[in-house]
Amino acid sequence: MHIHWFPGHMAKAQRMIREQLSLIDVVIELLDARIPISSANPIIAELVGTKPRVVALNKSDLAESARTTEWIQHFRGLGFTTVPLDAASGKGSKELVNKVELEASEKIAKLTAKGIKGRAVRAMILGIPNVGKSSLINRLLGTATAKTGDKPGVTRGQQWLKVGKNLELLDTPGVLWPRMDDQEVAFKLAVTGAIKDDIYDMEKVILKLLEILRENYSSRLRERYKLSEEQLPEDTGELLALIGAKRGCLKIGGVVDYEKVRRIILTDFRSGKLGQFTLDTPAQLDAPEFDTVPADERHF
Repeated sequence: MHIHWFPGHMAKAQRMIREQLSLIDVVIELLDARIPISSANPIIAELVGTKPRVVALNKSDLAESARTTEWIQHFRGLGFTTVPLDAASGKGSKELVNKVELEASEKIAKLTAKGIKGRAVRAMILGIPNVGKSSLINRLLGTATAKTGDKPGVTRGQQWLKVGKNLELLDTPGVLWPRMDDQEVAFKLAVTGAIKDDIYDMEKVILKLLEILRENYSSRLRERYKLSEEQLPEDTGELLALIGAKRGCLKIGGVVDYEKVRRIILTDFRSGKLGQFTLDTPAQLDAPEFDTVPADERHF
């Protein structure tokens, strides 16, 4: 499952971010709560440097709550303000705004001391494609101003957006690393929808997903697809065929429609119909992925 993806507009996005950072007070790094490691772009730390950064764990409604708590503790232990978020419902969005304004309070105080009063906090939202940036902006604005979609790479340009009286957001395109040599990361990005479905081998992705589900969440498989304990074959290909038959994914002659059943399983996983999942855990980190910058060493 070798996935190498770096669209041209991603390189352009990095240049745009570098050009705009001098205008920014706080960076909001939006991660997928199900895959905080895999959805963290290593380039962002380099781009942001010593700018104050708030980590927002989006799609927390689809992640295991206990694991999300572990991740919050992990990031806070590294010195990052961290907020669990569900941009779709708006849960956590007010807390996010409050935390961003708090992170910028030192900068705003310095501006006020210089006679610059009433200037809104300027924040930039960064994250990989399809992590929920547009949905978050829409929720904060209370209107569908930013274009949204269920496919990665929907946002292309930049726009300043006013949130209340004290915050301005600079939306940016998603940023993804040029090569995903870690195929475990590639799998997690694919199965959660960060990578377009037409650029990877869905058969291999679904079989790997079924292997994980069978080994660790067998009860969820049985409940969702009406399977008995005896109907969980070790061979994932057989399991896929069984689920296809159970769901009526059959062509003429009783042949399983594998493409259809793969889509059903993938949709069930992504939508939460198979339950909540966290595929990354802090224990997987051999070394911190985020460098802590003490508050007194930050440069505005």
